[in-house]
Amino acid sequence: MIQERSKNIMLSLGTLFVLGFCLTPFVWMVIISLSKRPDFLIRDISPFTLANYIDILSLENLHFLDYLKNSVVVAGGTAIVSGVIGALAAYAVSRISFPGKIALIFGVLGLSMFPQICIVGYLYKFMSSLGWINTHSGLILPYISWSLPLALWILMSYFSQIPRELDKAAHIDGATRLQILFKVILPIALPGFLSTILLLFMFSFNEFLFALMLTTDFRARTVPVGIALFQGLHGELPWGYIMAASVISSIPVILIALFFQRHIIQGLTHGAVKE
Repeated sequence: MIQERSKNIMLSLGTLFVLGFCLTPFVWMVIISLSKRPDFLIRDISPFTLANYIDILSLENLHFLDYLKNSVVVAGGTAIVSGVIGALAAYAVSRISFPGKIALIFGVLGLSMFPQICIVGYLYKFMSSLGWINTHSGLILPYISWSLPLALWILMSYFSQIPRELDKAAHIDGATRLQILFKVILPIALPGFLSTILLLFMFSFNEFLFALMLTTDFRARTVPVGIALFQGLHGELPWGYIMAASVISSIPVILIALFFQRHIIQGLTHGAVKE
């Protein structure tokens, strides 16, 4: 009895510590975003205000809404295209046997582990030659390449659990490989595919280095870079604006995690075949 109570106490304390560790920075960010000045605890406790949020959403010279739109367009386009290509690749790898299959899989994984800084210079030259600097396409293409290994590995592990008898039955009925994938396999693997799309979206939405190097102004710059460069735009550190923009830009990712966490966890941990 005492051991069980001690276990529950330790579990509760551990849970509270993790929650505090994760939520304290966000709560502090919200408090600063609602304050007139970041040093309000030192000088005077000023009343909370929504002025920072109003300015962020209304001042055209800040271009925050442009940054947010760019992030949604780039992240959404990357997630959809990378998810579809990843599904095609994962289906081929999980269903077709060919020499060097294992080496190919681990080669893709190994290449994805290279730091972004190793290739960003060459990537900039390549995008400059295409005339894609400061364009949505100039961000979506690298993001697709960078996120494909993640899509491939998640979907491959999911597709490999689907019995191949389903493919054979559909093939006997006259279905092509693409029809089998999109009409048989993907509907069964929908939780895994949805979780992949959501993870790719969050991955692309939060990416910083490529967006910093491949954009020059608000026409293609994404939210992480836009917030980081508030300092350069105004010659000071407008902490209220920075924190307000950070809170607003965190909302889409938080909503995705809250409303689709069941699908994400199911897609990453469970098989596609019901027992």
